[in-house]
Amino acid sequence: MTGSDPRSTGGVISRTLALLLLASPLPAGAADLHVASSGGFAAAYKALAPEFEKRTGHTLVSVWGPSMGDTPQAIPNRLRQHQDIDVVIMVGDSLDKLVREGELMDVDHRVLALSKIGMAVKAGAPHPDISTVAALKKVLLDAKSIAYSDSASGVFLSTVLFERLGIADAMKGKARMIPAEPVGAVVARGEAEIGFQQISELLPLSGIDIVGPLPDDAQKVTPFSIGIAAGTRDKVAAEELIAFLSSPEAAPLIVKSGLVPANTAGR
Repeated sequence: MTGSDPRSTGGVISRTLALLLLASPLPAGAADLHVASSGGFAAAYKALAPEFEKRTGHTLVSVWGPSMGDTPQAIPNRLRQHQDIDVVIMVGDSLDKLVREGELMDVDHRVLALSKIGMAVKAGAPHPDISTVAALKKVLLDAKSIAYSDSASGVFLSTVLFERLGIADAMKGKARMIPAEPVGAVVARGEAEIGFQQISELLPLSGIDIVGPLPDDAQKVTPFSIGIAAGTRDKVAAEELIAFLSSPEAAPLIVKSGLVPANTAGR
């Protein structure tokens, strides 16, 4: 009885694998593109990512974090830790700062969308009137507990709006910044009576009702921008992602996420 030759079997397997690879080649230039996105653009990005991957053959490897702050997840801190990041999507002012610091390339970055701050309450709770600045001020003073984000919207509330309304002292002890967690999750658990964050970050969450945007005279419209990390190894793929996310084709899903596409703003 003659046994089979292992070397012969291995050769057959190798040839079979080679034939399979030839039959199903990867798209030319396909890359693993590492993207760090802030929560404000996350819903739009997640909705658009599959189509980008389908069209280009690239694979998006994604992480999330705020555009600023002290947490390890914050995008500036990820870059300073030399994490593998090719593209960032974040608040425009913070992105511009990283360009000046040399963390991001001084080319190709652009605004993708504009975002407004909204207020949320626990699902089923009464919806207070915040249609005017005076009404919003009353709601803030009457609330027993207030939560706001550790990114652009929260920084605006805590350092600008409360002062502008003359209620900064009244907010001490009952208004708190929420690091590394969606504000809506805190409101849904009943740990804060009202919460403030970008509307696009509140929309995907269950357990809350969005009362509405802040009134215009108390609002801060935040641009979300995209840029390329200085240390990227896939600049061409990064440029393809920027072109796709800023194209008119991406606009409907950006709108659905609660943002205004930059290429349609003002129309």
